[in-house]
Amino acid sequence: MVSVVHSVAAQSDDRHSLQTLSEGLNPEESERIAAALAFAREVYGDACLGSGEGIWSHALGMALIVAGLRLDVDSRLAALLFAVPAYDEHGGQKIASRLGKDVAQLVQGISRLNRLRPITRGFMAADRDGSSTPQETRAQVEVLRKMLLAMVEDIRVVLLRLASRTQTLRYYAANPDELRVQVARETLELYSPLANRLGVWELKWELEDLSFRFLHPETYKKVARMLDEKRIEREQFIAGAIERVKAELAEVGISAEVYGRPKHIYSIWNKMRKKGVEFSEVYDIRALRVIVDSVKDCYTALGVVHNIWTPIPKEFDDYISNPKGNYYRSLHTAVRCPDGRSLEVQIRTWEMHRHAELGVAAHWRYKEGSKPANEDRYDEKIAWLRQLLTWKDEVTDSSDWVRHYKQAALDETIYVMTPQGKVVDLPRGATPLDFAYRVHTDLGHRCRGAKIDGVLAPLNTALETGQRVEIITVRQGGPSRDWLNPALGYIHTKGARTKVRQWFASLALEQTLADGKVIVAKELQRLGQGGLNIEELAHRLGLAKAEDLYIAAARSELNLRQFQSLVRGDVQLGAESEATERPAFALRAPAEGPKGILIVGVDKLLTQLARCCKPAPPDPIEGFVTRGKGVSIHRVDCPNFQHLAALHPERVIETDWGGAEAQEVFATDIVVDAHDRQGLLRDVSEIFAKEKINVIGVNTQSRQGKARMGFTVEVHNLQQLKRTLELIHGVEGVVAARRG
Repeated sequence: MVSVVHSVAAQSDDRHSLQTLSEGLNPEESERIAAALAFAREVYGDACLGSGEGIWSHALGMALIVAGLRLDVDSRLAALLFAVPAYDEHGGQKIASRLGKDVAQLVQGISRLNRLRPITRGFMAADRDGSSTPQETRAQVEVLRKMLLAMVEDIRVVLLRLASRTQTLRYYAANPDELRVQVARETLELYSPLANRLGVWELKWELEDLSFRFLHPETYKKVARMLDEKRIEREQFIAGAIERVKAELAEVGISAEVYGRPKHIYSIWNKMRKKGVEFSEVYDIRALRVIVDSVKDCYTALGVVHNIWTPIPKEFDDYISNPKGNYYRSLHTAVRCPDGRSLEVQIRTWEMHRHAELGVAAHWRYKEGSKPANEDRYDEKIAWLRQLLTWKDEVTDSSDWVRHYKQAALDETIYVMTPQGKVVDLPRGATPLDFAYRVHTDLGHRCRGAKIDGVLAPLNTALETGQRVEIITVRQGGPSRDWLNPALGYIHTKGARTKVRQWFASLALEQTLADGKVIVAKELQRLGQGGLNIEELAHRLGLAKAEDLYIAAARSELNLRQFQSLVRGDVQLGAESEATERPAFALRAPAEGPKGILIVGVDKLLTQLARCCKPAPPDPIEGFVTRGKGVSIHRVDCPNFQHLAALHPERVIETDWGGAEAQEVFATDIVVDAHDRQGLLRDVSEIFAKEKINVIGVNTQSRQGKARMGFTVEVHNLQQLKRTLELIHGVEGVVAARRG
């Protein structure tokens, strides 16, 4: 009899759940929800999660939260079936066949995110035991957030993860457990900022309030009591303020919706803590929100509010003219009422309100039926939202963090883990060698193999987000020259490539030192002064140390006559003389070749600008050591250079523009395509004359009314070239003007 009653109750619950989960869906979609409910109950049974919560209960709660966000049917189905693959080895295939591939992919995405759990838990443990500095903690949390987003191809998976965490906190609220403190800390560090960036305010507020309640129960109760002490009085005050604002706006012809804004315990406490103020000084305890039709009405409504009550100084923010980083737009003001109580008022349009309240949930909700007419604009909005997820408004004070993470673009960055669980960000396409050099230079030098997720893999394997990489090393050793060969694909990042080149450069320096020691030793032996103090001799020659003397000797840069005079005693080592004032050798600064080109890491070399690509500042450039003609300077994207670099990577040399002066000029080619007409060449030439650009070569062709003109000109920089191309493009008949 008891089992029959239980079965009837379960059926009743399922009917109620089905009704709630089907809100806003059509009959066919409701049938899919019903099928998923039955399937999930069958698979989960009485199984429980690690928290002790039943999997069925968690899945249902998660799905109800997703339905509350008004996400599409696939998201609701994925919430119900999130754990099916863990309890049925063919679960993914069953989901795809019964409910569609899209649902199966969402469930697979949730499973991928679950791989983050041991990482985040391990990180939080390291944070608690003090092994991480505050700056390291902030930087690693930021990378974890980015990694979470990068691990999913569909933003709905992130929203499902937030819903799952919200349901977990709700369970802990009803079933206290020691683990809830750890989960709450992780939520405040990782998930509530994520909800904030995505604009899912409803989940953000609940995540923060519940986490705050678990971490600081006494403070939470204190703030909650202060909010509840005069609830009826506060509600009456808000109701009166709403009616008055509505009436005043109606008098000036503005249609508006006005309502009281819900209170958020964690944000109130946070504001008290950050501003160092008492509860009575928090002005948004009593708050109104005014929603109007246009931006013009926003400012008119602001004037009406300030006319009704007295504005509080320094409590006005115009986020319409100056939106926040997540494009949040609204007018915020705080006013003082006649009885001395404060009131915060937020004023915004309906479009601003939809963005603020629903955020990404609104824009990423999948459309039903035919392809929407405004799809292009919709796609642009999605691309824009993904750019917002770079978290640019939450940078720390650490300049190192800003340099490494602030500019990271999610779609061009991967996040992989060390065996200890630390997350490392790398450009897409990076290999285990790039990873090794990012962790530590010496680890890269001694790298001889790698394991990816525990499996041996080639060193030129492209890494993917979420993988765990372990580097296999030798006790001593260095890199291979093959690593510099772009065709082999061992190294993707410039930083790793530079470190390998520096290692080989240091080898060359060691050989130079050895050769120099032999030269100096032989010369001293020939002069019969083998026991002379080399350090003191180097100082008398104007050099800092003995190593500089050896290098100078090996490079034939030593004034041997003066060296011999000092050694023989013709010039006394302790005496001042013209020789000491005019040193035999001085270390040279990195050489600058023609046109202000700086050759990095070597002494002065002959340089020439490549004729094939004609580089000009500020083009990214690199040098190629030619046979007998010095260093040829190419643009990095020059096809000829890329071919040569692939064949002879050891002859590529790092270069920069150095101190190129404004009066220096650089030859470059310009190609103009146009409809041929009389006077066309004259009009284009006038542009060059007005811009004071010297033309050193002209080649024109005309065929069937189409003209192509090629010019070789001398410019000071790319800005001047760009301006000239824009002017040429404005000439009558010109179809295109571009750099050759």
